[in-house]
This record gives sequence, C-alpha cells and structure tokens, in this order.
Amino acid sequence: MKTTSYYPVLMTGDVAGTVAFYVEHFRFQPLFESDWYVHLQSSEDKRVNLAIVDGDHETIPEAGRGRAAGLLINFEVKDVDAVHDRLAAAGLPILRSLRDEAFGQRHFIVSDPNGVLIDVIKPIPPSEEFLALYAPDAVGV
Repeated sequence: MKTTSYYPVLMTGDVAGTVAFYVEHFRFQPLFESDWYVHLQSSEDKRVNLAIVDGDHETIPEAGRGRAAGLLINFEVKDVDAVHDRLAAAGLPILRSLRDEAFGQRHFIVSDPNGVLIDVIKPIPPSEEFLALYAPDAVGV
C-alpha cells in the first residue's frame, strides 16, 4: 500500500468550536467546511492537515461513534518558546510546563476544547543515554 496522505480526524460534539480553536491558536485554515465535517490545513505548511467530524454523524459506524479520547497530537515547531508564550497569553491552560527532556525534546502540553492533548515540540539533542536508542538516521538535531 502506498499512502498518499495521512492526517488525524478528531470526533467531537462541537465541530464549529473545535475548528475555531485550531484556526485561532494553531493557524489552520478550512479547505472544506460543512456543519458535520471540516478539513483543515496549516496556513504555514500545506502538508500539515487535520480534520474535525461530528462524532455522531451517520458516516461514522455506530460502533465507533463518540468523541476523541486518549489522544495526544504532536505539533513540531521551530520556536517552541514563542508558541508557548503566545498560547499562554491567549489563556490556554498549560498542562505540562515548557521544559527540556533528556529524550530529545523541548516541549509543553495544552489541550483542545475536547480534552485532546496537544504536545508542542522542538527537537533538541538527546542525552547520550537516549541517543543510543535512536536509529542512526533519526537524530537530525
């Protein structure tokens, strides 16, 4: 199978509110909009896409209907400190404070209106201990 695209689709009970959150705070723009489904694309990189769907819509098989849960979305950025400061100033609750991790990330975590966790990350050099766990071509910091 050759995958031509990949993006998460978040199930929610508030499509409009969830879309507004990602447009305002993460600079997405709608490419397709209906009352039950919206396809978003980053205004900064067209390869970054996210979709929002009404979790009770008939297109979702009944057994799978519901809300996003147990989900962590990563956004890798160039300036994690600036994004942190912007989102904190906007009043988003910072659930994990901005910090450096030995496994090779400077990051912080917020959540969207549905409780989906959003981990905003900048890769940094990992410690020697963690460096040994990476594939040879995986560390490009």
